[in-house]
Amino acid sequence: MRFLVDMPLPPALAPWLRERGYDAVHAGDIGLHEPEDSAILQRAYVERRVVITADLDCPRLLALSGAEGPGLILFRGGDFSEAEMTDRLTQALRTVSPDELTHSIVVIEKSRIRRRRLGWTM
Repeated sequence: MRFLVDMPLPPALAPWLRERGYDAVHAGDIGLHEPEDSAILQRAYVERRVVITADLDCPRLLALSGAEGPGLILFRGGDFSEAEMTDRLTQALRTVSPDELTHSIVVIEKSRIRRRRLGWTM
């Protein structure tokens, strides 16, 4: 599984994921310090990475475009401590299969984790 951790999240999240066997980079480490959300999504799509973010514009852009990727994990609904973030992310990665993750928006809140498949239209 490959991840791109977006700027709103702590840089330490990428090494934490790598320690668990994932291929993970933080946007700041690959020169994406202040890109448009579409640039983050495009880079993740090209590199076949799942974006991990707290930016509410990213899921909106994916949903409006009807895109089937990249997959997205969104931390939503409050400030997460680093420990809460890694705990909830661990839970999400155990719950959602890698195949589902690459074609979904997974929303992580403090009280629940939910998933919506990408590419659906209204």
